[in-house]
Amino acid sequence: MSGMSSSSVAAEERGARAARLRALAVLRVRSWATAVALLPAAAAVVLLVGGPTGHLTGSGWDAARWAVTAVAVLVLLMAGVVALVIARARPAVTPTVELAEPAAPDLYRMVQDLADRLGVPAPSAIALTPDCDSWLEDRTHPAHGATPGLRRSSDAPVLVIGSPFLWWMRVGELRAVLAPVVAGTGPSAQPDIAAARRFVQGLDAAVAGPRDPGLDPVRRLGARGVGAVARVLLRSCRGHAAEMERGVAVAASERAQAVDYGVRIVAQEQVGLAYAGWDRLLTRVALPAWRMGRWPSRLDVGVVSALTELSRRDRLAEGFTSRLGERPACDLLEEPGVVDEAASLLAARLFHGGPAEPGPDWAPVDWEQYPEEVVDRKWRTDAARLHGVLDRLGVLEAGASADAPAGRGGDVDGPTLARVLAHLSTAGTGRTADLVGDPAVPPAAATSPAEPPADALAAALTAEVAREEARRPLPAPVSLPGAPGHAHAVSGSDALPLFPLQPPRTGRDLLADHVTAMVCCAAVDTAGARPGLDWLDGPALFLGEERQSELTGCVLTLVEDGDPDPLRVWLARTGVRPEKPVRLV
Repeated sequence: MSGMSSSSVAAEERGARAARLRALAVLRVRSWATAVALLPAAAAVVLLVGGPTGHLTGSGWDAARWAVTAVAVLVLLMAGVVALVIARARPAVTPTVELAEPAAPDLYRMVQDLADRLGVPAPSAIALTPDCDSWLEDRTHPAHGATPGLRRSSDAPVLVIGSPFLWWMRVGELRAVLAPVVAGTGPSAQPDIAAARRFVQGLDAAVAGPRDPGLDPVRRLGARGVGAVARVLLRSCRGHAAEMERGVAVAASERAQAVDYGVRIVAQEQVGLAYAGWDRLLTRVALPAWRMGRWPSRLDVGVVSALTELSRRDRLAEGFTSRLGERPACDLLEEPGVVDEAASLLAARLFHGGPAEPGPDWAPVDWEQYPEEVVDRKWRTDAARLHGVLDRLGVLEAGASADAPAGRGGDVDGPTLARVLAHLSTAGTGRTADLVGDPAVPPAAATSPAEPPADALAAALTAEVAREEARRPLPAPVSLPGAPGHAHAVSGSDALPLFPLQPPRTGRDLLADHVTAMVCCAAVDTAGARPGLDWLDGPALFLGEERQSELTGCVLTLVEDGDPDPLRVWLARTGVRPEKPVRLV
């Protein structure tokens, strides 16, 4: 390739040579395994030929001939079965949104031009993944079927691009980031490296074979035997395979040095920023919606808002927002909204295990509808759960008589924030009712009756959430549907979710979330506050145009220390009336 320095050419050649040597080492493992399988057959041939020639005669040699021949036949049969299973085993494929060439002609042209400048074969197709990474994926195995929109050589790997990159990065930045990835198609075309990769992928698939839920007991037993052999072979060649991939990466990186190298240094900063914003968007914004049966249908648009907000707050990111005036990489798509929706649904499948198709209990939500359909609903659901647990614990409304039914008292005709404040402010002897022995309750939830009110309430909330989770149907371990020929079909065959986003929460954290939800409901119903969305922190309470960020500290003081004074001061300042009943779901 023109434009490469002699040092870069030498480094690339060293990397390619190292990769090829390691690939040959992997293939030698395959050859040794074949030789071991053929050894009994070779011994049997020697014994069988020795009889007629008069060299190996006698009853002892006759018995040896029959025994070794029987062993050779058995070993050959078993080796043939193992080889057939490894060759036909379907390697794992990352679930992605396939982009047919008509759906992204400018993106395909950019990748083709990049491959031409690098002097390597162009990828066979392009796919998107809802993650901040990009790589080449071999999908040449016959079991994978045809890739939608495939127009190039099927021997080349598929280019998988992180969908957040398309929306956050500018066209030049995306090109610079993809250059080392596309350059990897050159080493991938080398026959020894391609054969070594197919062998390792087959071993990986054979090791995972016994976990296939569709196997009957007999086939599962056979799959375990094949998997044991494949595991031994995989251990023998894993180190060589890792060094081979390292050599491929070095060769690709050196080849890409002459293409947009200066832009790539700046673009790598955007990769780190995109990862941080994408993680916050998924865990703080998308996850609450997924738990409510809603999936944000414009996650990639949301990551731009999240990263813009992160750039505004972080002084280290100053100047990054000035990039937004340049052409975004999503302009390379014909229908960015359709692609974003498909990637958003796939993200919900990968990280939460939601259904593959929208439905009455799994509906898309726009960012404009998010505060009302997700935030407000979440707050009222949590508040209802909190008061339901208080009812089970026998906690009375503030000012109610001991003879009143649980949760009732005086003129109060609904749940109030005052009830929660009064309970958590007492020195208390709360009790956890009906928790001990419940199979859906974690052992930590079965607490003693002498604990503080916050601990008892936190344990009861943990138990209630555990019951709800136990009643919730598990995600079906089925493959993602792909419509052949569709511009945005989804491919992949793994049980989902692959990467569940379930951040661990202590009982006190859970209690703080529910108390915060109750305060927010009271603020909305009695003080004219409104639910809102913070792109980095998720659901947020707004009074006018001001976000009430200090509420979190006041609630934590109540939950952790039993001190209601900071929260009462905040309630008085904002005009929230804790004695008024709130509306629940």
